[in-house]
Amino acid sequence: MAGPLDGVRVLDLTTIYSGPIAASILGDQGADVIKVEAPDGDLMRSPMTFQRNGVSRAFAMMNRNKRSVVINLREDEGKAVLKRMVAEADVLMENYRPGVMERLGLAYETLREVNPRLIFASINGVGHEGPYVNRRVYDAVIQAISGIGSLQADPASEKPLLVNTLMCDKITSMTAAQSIAAALYAREQTGLGQRVDVSMLDSALFFMWPDSMLGYTFPGEETTETPRRTHERMVRKTRDGYICTMPVKRAEWEGVFRALKLPNLFEDERFQSQRALDADLQTLLNEAYAHFDTVELGERLDAEQVPWAHINARGEVIHDAQVKAMGALLEFDHPIAGPMRQPRPPGRFHATPADIFRCSPELGEQTREVLAEYGYSSEEITQMRADGVVR
Repeated sequence: MAGPLDGVRVLDLTTIYSGPIAASILGDQGADVIKVEAPDGDLMRSPMTFQRNGVSRAFAMMNRNKRSVVINLREDEGKAVLKRMVAEADVLMENYRPGVMERLGLAYETLREVNPRLIFASINGVGHEGPYVNRRVYDAVIQAISGIGSLQADPASEKPLLVNTLMCDKITSMTAAQSIAAALYAREQTGLGQRVDVSMLDSALFFMWPDSMLGYTFPGEETTETPRRTHERMVRKTRDGYICTMPVKRAEWEGVFRALKLPNLFEDERFQSQRALDADLQTLLNEAYAHFDTVELGERLDAEQVPWAHINARGEVIHDAQVKAMGALLEFDHPIAGPMRQPRPPGRFHATPADIFRCSPELGEQTREVLAEYGYSSEEITQMRADGVVR
């Protein structure tokens, strides 16, 4: 059964993380994604990445459901090939630094003349204007600019800390995929495409604002007194491991007290001030958690309907009972790398299901196939390969 984006053709010129993940989301949902690569390929194919049989684990995840075409866009004939593809495409995605597409002669204004219905999605670090626009920008830089690093600061030393995953890249990829889908819907109303700019900084600020930047909502009344989300307090050591609890409502907190065999501490005079809650209460709770085994305490918390979970090591995630019950991970055979495990598309469409339709491609694996679809003869393709235009 076809996915919800069946019939949509995407030209994916992106590399590394944010762009390829966004394009793979569209591919999971049924779009025909053609990954247009330079002759040396996406950096994530590099031997420096974790590989099996020459297949990068990261590349395989971020580039599933795609076909690979190699085009040398520095050659005039290569640009002509891309424009021919653009004429029949729905979406073009790129994440070059600002100005590169213009210097290649492939700016939106140029490609719009070729195909007025084209959605031109530009993914970048900090937009197209401003003092940082010429900086080379990666995930950690956006974590620093957006305040995420200060939010993660160690409470004792106040040293900023970065989230130990490429969070901004992945937030941006999801934002880009949703924005492209919205632009496709708008095209159904107007008949015309448009340019869509998605920056990592915009995406990170939007992500931060609903909880972590609340103190800066009202101009002229900025305050740093908004309580910081102290997630470290949600992690407690039990007798045999670590557990996460996140009581929010008063009833949930009272459930924690009962599960820990404590009196209702909201009624204890010692804990009426915020200062006491921040210090003495935490010490008391930590001591109480340490008296229980994780399984026993989990059962008691379940009985009180308190949000909790055992903190899985990454190696435990794949065996987690809930992960298995949901069928959240799919196992399949990659033609080169062999048995492979990846998460299934998270959006579960009941009438037009998303799925892993094809494994990640080898560099230029479908160049001949795709160019033939655009009307190039076998002889023309062979000549362009000989001339270094395609591979």
